[in-house]
Amino acid sequence: MDAQRLSSAASTSPRCELQSTKYWRSHARPSISTKCLKAIGRPAMTLGCGAECAALMRRQQLTMAPRGRLAHSPCSAQAGRGAAEGATPHVKARSAHGGTPRKGSLEKSSVSAEGLSAASGYEADALIAPASQQPLQVPLPLPGPLLEGLVESGGWQKRWTVVGLCFVAFVLCNLDRVNMSVAILPMASQFGWDAATMGLVQSSFFWGYLLTQVAGGVLADRYGGRLILGLGVLWWSLATALTPVAAAAGLPTLLVARCLMGIGEGVAMPAMNALLAKWVPGGERSRSLALVYSGMFIGSVIGLGASPHMVNNFGWQSVFYVFGSMGVLWNVVWRSQVRSSPAEDPTLLPDERAYILANTPNSSRENAGNIPWRALLSRREVWAIILTHFCHNWGLFILLTWMPAYYNQVLGLNLTQSGLLSVLPWVAQAVMANVAGWAADNLVERGVSITTVRKVMQSIGLLGPAFFLSQLGGVTSATGAVLCMIGSQGLDAFSQAGLYANHQDIGPRYAGVLLGLSNTAGVLAGVLGSLVTGFLLQAGGDAGWSNVWTVAVGFYLAGTAIWLSMSSGEKIFD
Repeated sequence: MDAQRLSSAASTSPRCELQSTKYWRSHARPSISTKCLKAIGRPAMTLGCGAECAALMRRQQLTMAPRGRLAHSPCSAQAGRGAAEGATPHVKARSAHGGTPRKGSLEKSSVSAEGLSAASGYEADALIAPASQQPLQVPLPLPGPLLEGLVESGGWQKRWTVVGLCFVAFVLCNLDRVNMSVAILPMASQFGWDAATMGLVQSSFFWGYLLTQVAGGVLADRYGGRLILGLGVLWWSLATALTPVAAAAGLPTLLVARCLMGIGEGVAMPAMNALLAKWVPGGERSRSLALVYSGMFIGSVIGLGASPHMVNNFGWQSVFYVFGSMGVLWNVVWRSQVRSSPAEDPTLLPDERAYILANTPNSSRENAGNIPWRALLSRREVWAIILTHFCHNWGLFILLTWMPAYYNQVLGLNLTQSGLLSVLPWVAQAVMANVAGWAADNLVERGVSITTVRKVMQSIGLLGPAFFLSQLGGVTSATGAVLCMIGSQGLDAFSQAGLYANHQDIGPRYAGVLLGLSNTAGVLAGVLGSLVTGFLLQAGGDAGWSNVWTVAVGFYLAGTAIWLSMSSGEKIFD
């Protein structure tokens, strides 16, 4: 290839790609004389220049292919032709910021205008063509884990603002859910409710919650997660704040208010999933989802810890007024800071936008149109998520609703002690969810397949609780029981990097509706599990609690078998 052809190739194609991932992982580092290439309308990527880097390029058999594509040549003879034939052309560039860019930088800079002589060969400090005439571009996309290390963050990255606000939304979600479990005792005393009426009030939330799981996913995939999640938080926050007014109006009005609150919260998980499918690259998926879901556990901890003090000092109405108003304030920040996709956000820096668009398959403005229900429900990978979600939530909801009763009835602890000890497993789950997310993303970055990572993480999230709950039958001390509960919930948190991340793996465009489908099964498991637990305790006598744990362990084991045999981390829906 002569200089004229090389110059023409560089000028006729504004799209150049780096195909040698191995080269860039090994050599695009600050230890080499790093400088920058010119970019046309898109960020340039830093790469090494100088004789040392040129030698490295020759060893990696990098050549200039037709239409300006920088490619890895399978032909060693072509790479070995050397300077006379331009097998390893190189560029001389000066960094816009001067000096050696730090690791992770992605800078726009100008290429120095020095001529290129075919007769003299392509030296390490030569240019393909004058920068003013023949700029060379090395744009995105690049492999996600690689480019993640090259992106210039410029400080805080906007996508983590989106993740952080979703985290706060999920804190509010469980704050508004658990406050009733504390406030219902003084409410029952004031309004004269019996145990059956208290159960009716508690269950009314799930009437609405079940209704909007799938509907919320469909709406989020069609109209965007930002809109649907924002409306959902505003809806349930207003319903929460109006709960004291509804209770004063009578039991039917209160049941309607709690049902409306459930309708609002029902869209939260599918809407969040649809939104983050557009904002979060695959290499950050597990840790971002783990962080968001840990908000629910932290919300439970804060709610169970703060509500008794608020009720004692300010009355039971205060928990609804305060927690409800927090959701309204959150909505103001949400609407000003978040857009449905990176393509719609005018405040997003160009380098971060390019990185997200290159590494997130569903990051464009386009939302899902008609949902391919038949295609979704005909795939075993979808049923793996649905059935495993059911099996997982059976045990999870039993602990959520019956843990204080177990401490009280079996271990003889009073209600105050039971409430305090019930918080510890959720603290463990919040911490371990983030550990699991970090571990999963690091495994993916190290080359472990997503399918393997999801199967390993979810297996831990099912077999861990199965082991610890199976030990409860022989535990007689409060310390032993609490440790088993902590172990169960701590390992359950690995599900956040397994099952709960898998919707975005197999169908990012339909992530909302997929989560809606599986969470419907999960909520049904929670409702049925709570009812069956009551029956087992009533009919089982002294063996009642052992029977409860045995059934839960059975579902955990069944879920493990289903997940290992049917799940996948590969994308199956475009």
